[in-house]
Amino acid sequence: MEEPSKSPLPEAFLSFLQANGIDPSIYIASDSTPRYLRLKPGSKAEIEGIEAEIKCKLEKVNWLPGFYSLPPDILIANSKSYLDGKIYGIDAASGAAVSVLNISPGDHVLDLCAAPGAKLCMMLDLLGDSGSVTGVDVARHRLAACRTMLHKYSLGDRCRLFVADGTTFSLAPLRVDSCSRSCESSFEEKDERFREWTSRRPWKERKRAAKARETMSLQSVTTSENPELIFYGRHSGVVGLSKNKLYKTMSDLEVSSCGYDKVLVDAECTHDGSVKHIQKFENWGWTTLQRRVLDAVRTDSLTLLQLKLLRNGFRLLKVGGLLVYSTCSLTVAQNEDIVEQFLKENTSAELQEIKEAEEWPCKSGRIPKTLRFDPLTSQTSGLFIAKFTKLAA
Repeated sequence: MEEPSKSPLPEAFLSFLQANGIDPSIYIASDSTPRYLRLKPGSKAEIEGIEAEIKCKLEKVNWLPGFYSLPPDILIANSKSYLDGKIYGIDAASGAAVSVLNISPGDHVLDLCAAPGAKLCMMLDLLGDSGSVTGVDVARHRLAACRTMLHKYSLGDRCRLFVADGTTFSLAPLRVDSCSRSCESSFEEKDERFREWTSRRPWKERKRAAKARETMSLQSVTTSENPELIFYGRHSGVVGLSKNKLYKTMSDLEVSSCGYDKVLVDAECTHDGSVKHIQKFENWGWTTLQRRVLDAVRTDSLTLLQLKLLRNGFRLLKVGGLLVYSTCSLTVAQNEDIVEQFLKENTSAELQEIKEAEEWPCKSGRIPKTLRFDPLTSQTSGLFIAKFTKLAA
């Protein structure tokens, strides 16, 4: 077993940072970077009680509504306010990425890499009492954690969660207006329909689901397989639908008017901008960092995955809709290079100015209109953000 490194950062990682123009001192600055939490709407009157319980004053984040900061050593996980779902931890940079989507009541939103779920919760907070959020993730156990969060914060009413590959996911949002009806084909009335969700499903239904998962694990995954629906809220549009209607995919023509209004692609990455994540390698061993962050083969496979996720997220976006691409990497290869490649391929994609950023503690990326957060500049974790709209063909 490898002994934990005694040096602050290994030479190989310092070379990686230098090659990517990343200041190594951000990993020292993170020791004083505050923690952030978001107050659940309607809980503002509880602030004094929360402060008394955690024995710490919450500092309002003036540039991001609903967010508060606290010292990094203050723990909230065992506090009553956290357990009761009045607050949840989410870095301010991640909150900024969601804020850039400009989610409005009535929007149909797609979170293409939804786990672990804090951004999903914020989306549903912003959505209010109309519209829907579809959460997708390839890892079932991580998406199950999202489902737990939705129950805890009572936010699942307009949400549905699918275990699926974000690079091939193709299901339409469930609209209840004329757009939905014009995009649907006729289906037989005898199709089995979804009842209201319950975690206590009948034994026969649980057995069928377990058998289906077992079958999928024995077969290679293909794009023709339906995503696994592991949760849906009462007003998510699923209740009363047949499976045929739920699993209807969209043609490119239908997407232009029936696609998602907003899409978040918070893509899998090397997490080098998540400074606390990098610091964990001191205990895990720097060889693990070599394999997960510095290995060229893994990095190449990640950039290909990121581009595929961005392509598919944009494909599912309606004309005039907004898409945010973000990663918690600070490397150019996983951020600006992906954006440049994507724009070359898609003449209907246009980078948008992020006007809110004029008041934000961040800096411009290497491409105009993109943003970068980091511990030194922003007092947050590291994050890259780019915002696109889809133009009519």
